[in-house]
Amino acid sequence: MKFIKKIVRNEKGATAIEYGLIAALIAVAAITAMQSLGNNLSSTFTKVSNNMTATA
Repeated sequence: MKFIKKIVRNEKGATAIEYGLIAALIAVAAITAMQSLGNNLSSTFTKVSNNMTATA
């Protein structure tokens, strides 16, 4: 009986899972933001390159 009560009170596993889920959410948000930034930078450098080629 004591073993069951100990398992019910033990929240270390639940806390670790919660931290893992938070870390995964942050990673997904960072990846999404970096992809958007990368696409914007690529577009900007393409425009600059095309303008430099046209004036040369």
